[in-house]
Amino acid sequence: MKGNKKAYLLVILIQTIYAGLFLLSKAAFDHGMNNFIFAFYRQAAATVFLAPLAFFFEWKNAPPLPFKTVVKIFLLSFFGITLSLEVYGIALVYTSATLAAATSNCLPVITFFLALLLRMEVLKLRTTPGIAKLVGIVVCVAGAATLAFYKGPHFQLLSHHHHEQQAAHVSSRKTWIKGCFLMLLSNTFWALWLVLQAFILKGYPSKLIFTALQCFFSSIQCFVIAVSLERNINEWKLNWNLRLLAVAYSGIVVTGITFYLQTWVIGKKGPVFLAMSTPMSLIITIFSSALLLGEIITLGR
Repeated sequence: MKGNKKAYLLVILIQTIYAGLFLLSKAAFDHGMNNFIFAFYRQAAATVFLAPLAFFFEWKNAPPLPFKTVVKIFLLSFFGITLSLEVYGIALVYTSATLAAATSNCLPVITFFLALLLRMEVLKLRTTPGIAKLVGIVVCVAGAATLAFYKGPHFQLLSHHHHEQQAAHVSSRKTWIKGCFLMLLSNTFWALWLVLQAFILKGYPSKLIFTALQCFFSSIQCFVIAVSLERNINEWKLNWNLRLLAVAYSGIVVTGITFYLQTWVIGKKGPVFLAMSTPMSLIITIFSSALLLGEIITLGR
């Protein structure tokens, strides 16, 4: 019972941390930070933070790490983390922090479908839980479609001159819809990460080493992508400003700490339980982005 309570408290903490990620990364991108470079710095910071902890706490008692498992972790890092981060960064430039949090509500549905395909979950339509799951899927998909295609009346809690420029940037309907689909694609990669890591953890249960290796491999992958797309050395510089804060927060707090917490929750309650907690981050992000970033909240979007 104590483990169950701990799992519920951890998912609340995880979603609060992710709400902060949506806000800080959007603010950094609005101030000109390259999203590909951001992804690399985020994963590199997480690696530097986690590697000593993994070595100190788990290395002596860790089971052997076969080459086959290393390859699996490398591929999981690429498809579940690197591609998710890169696509997310592009989508966030096109849209808003609130939209990023809102589309993450599709994560439970995508994760559930993947878990069904891999026979980790069962959908029994003749039972009450099965019907509830089906209704939840329909509502979630309908909500995502509404976010993408419907633009209703809007209101703004505070007046921010900066947001007038931002609103003009994302006002294009084609750009907005493109951003929505990219967000959904990012969430698909993320759901794949949630589901597939459960299989690897069964054979290699050292969670800190497992998480540190993922961050290490992902940082290499993100570096290759970033250096191939952005070779202006000035874009790589980090000063004592919002960019550095965003990198430190996303790398240490989000990737470093939250990835480990998610691994713990998945090990205890499974990937679908973790994915079901994502709607909590939306409520936090809506009001925070309106107050701190001056985002205009639009009904439907």
